[in-house]
Amino acid sequence: MFRALDASTELGRKVKAIMDSGELVPDEVTIAMIEDRLSQPDARDGFVLDGFPRNLAQAEALDAMLGGIGRELDAILFFDVPDAVGLERALKRAELEGRSDDTPEVIAKRLDVYHSETEPIVEHYRATGKLVPLHAERTIPEVWSEISESLQQADPA
Repeated sequence: MFRALDASTELGRKVKAIMDSGELVPDEVTIAMIEDRLSQPDARDGFVLDGFPRNLAQAEALDAMLGGIGRELDAILFFDVPDAVGLERALKRAELEGRSDDTPEVIAKRLDVYHSETEPIVEHYRATGKLVPLHAERTIPEVWSEISESLQQADPA
């Protein structure tokens, strides 16, 4: 959603600068965007959140938001990948896509932020019984197979 923002708007420029530095977009902006998006008709039957929540405050806000509209998460996929593999993949993505926010310095900052702010939500969601750890250092087909199996088991229908 952040990358889809119009770069000619003030919000778009602000978000791009934050992301390019490796920092997280402020919670109030992120949460408002998620809440707005989940209120759209095409999210009524289900949704996937990628890269959200990124910290405990966002996780708690998401829990409250979903509770307020009578919805809950069916599964929380945790892509468990060693830092070295994540770094290698981000550098490869930078090479392939030319992304300005995938420099070694920004990636290192992003990993630091992940460990200090995002990693604590793993235990928050593990307590729900819905956390699905995935062995994400494997190949794309192997990870996709594990995701598919996990989602089939979590399907409430």
